Amino acid sequence: METAKTISITVSATVNAPVSKVWEFWSEPAHITQWTNASDDWHAPYADNDLRKDGKFKTTMAAKDGSMSFDFEGVYSNVIVNELIEYGMADGRKVAVSFKGDGDTTEIIESFDAENTNPVEMQKGGWQAILNNFKKYVEEQ
Repeated sequence: METAKTISITVSATVNAPVSKVWEFWSEPAHITQWTNASDDWHAPYADNDLRKDGKFKTTMAAKDGSMSFDFEGVYSNVIVNELIEYGMADGRKVAVSFKGDGDTTEIIESFDAENTNPVEMQKGGWQAILNNFKKYVEEQ
């Protein structure tokens, strides 16, 4: 029997803010709804986040015209404040997000298992766009 090999995709960004601010903006639902979209015609009207081991999260991502939406959700498997978040998505894929603070800058490295529906480059582009929105949002606050 042949098994599919899981492809891991990595995106990153350096945010011009200290790690404590980056962590807060990444984890607080009031902030999550402000940056979680890959393009201007989408938004995140709802977010709930229990950021602790075995805690759950859910963010609703929706087209602004109301044509479609989906819930991005999962359960945290590891949380080290200001350093690392690991979680499993509802479909079983794994994600790891590391935060490397260096004074007034923070490098975020996000690695995730690719899904089998969309091309890898499309998935990478979407996640990178969301990360870029996060960077912009944090730096404007």
